[in-house]
Amino acid sequence: MDRRLALAAGLDTGFVVLFVAIGRRNHNQDPGVSGLIETAAPFIIALAVAWVVAQAWKRPTAIRTGLIVWPLVVAVGMVLRRFVFDDGTAASFVIVATVFLGVFLIGWRAAAALVERSRRSDDSTPAAAH
Repeated sequence: MDRRLALAAGLDTGFVVLFVAIGRRNHNQDPGVSGLIETAAPFIIALAVAWVVAQAWKRPTAIRTGLIVWPLVVAVGMVLRRFVFDDGTAASFVIVATVFLGVFLIGWRAAAALVERSRRSDDSTPAAAH
């Protein structure tokens, strides 16, 4: 597996799990792994769906990929949470999920783009004369 692909998949998954873990902690829910997995499941499934729809493996670190993945994770995750996992989707929860996941699923890609741009700039700058 390509290093960028593995990194992107890991970061996306990690940020979805982080979102769930923070939410569970803020609502004083059981900190155990089984509860975390159960709560994260609709969003992890949604992330997989979003990656397929976005064909994220083609350009996993691209901001454009994140702009497709992010709203799909929120929308599909909320639909699954409500209708398959029979759990709540209060408006405030949808807003928090949208903001948090947007910041992180787009944010790490924006940071990666800045690093890549900086590297390209450094590579194209002639070495200073001594």
